[in-house]
Amino acid sequence: MALSSPFPSRPSAIPSSLRILKSNPALGCCAAARPPSSGASLGAKADLLALIADQERGLRTQSDPRKRAEIIAAVEALSALGRGQVTTGSSLSGTWRMLWTTEKEQLFIIKNAPLFGTRTGDVLQVIDVEKRSLNNVITFPPSGVFFVRSSIEAAPPQRVNFRFTSAVLRGSNWEIPLPPFGQGWFESIYLDDDIRVAKDIRGDYLIVDRASYSWKE
Repeated sequence: MALSSPFPSRPSAIPSSLRILKSNPALGCCAAARPPSSGASLGAKADLLALIADQERGLRTQSDPRKRAEIIAAVEALSALGRGQVTTGSSLSGTWRMLWTTEKEQLFIIKNAPLFGTRTGDVLQVIDVEKRSLNNVITFPPSGVFFVRSSIEAAPPQRVNFRFTSAVLRGSNWEIPLPPFGQGWFESIYLDDDIRVAKDIRGDYLIVDRASYSWKE
């Protein structure tokens, strides 16, 4: 996603089990995610999280083609275990925090925020399947935020189409509205209780975990 294509983050702990998710009638189809084989998926996920742990959300990967290839191979291995999952249901909803990405726009902002006298905090995707909404959020502690609102439409089993509707750059006591500027799709190629791995229309990858908080406008 161009801003989704807007995290120093540590991977969350590996769970001891995987959840079977309920169906979402609003989607007009079964939204249950069939969990992959526990042993295989836990091992593949642990391998992937270990590879990205020291990559500064992808900044270091940009100058290391070999590491990038290793991470993408690990992503594809995990994706193979998630094949057949329906990842467009209610399990997709939540506040997701970026762990690693190949998306140049987000990495540019993360890298260059200090030039503008700030730093980048959490980079988030906030998804509400029922309300068909997506916010791509880049935080600038303590009170700054840039977020892009989008409408979404699920295309099961794994694709979500999105259209940007508006964007806002906000400080502690000011706000600048910006025009919407794009559309596309992403596929959540692996999803469990803790992490989600997505690939978008441009071939970029995004690895996120479930944030310990819910972001609200």
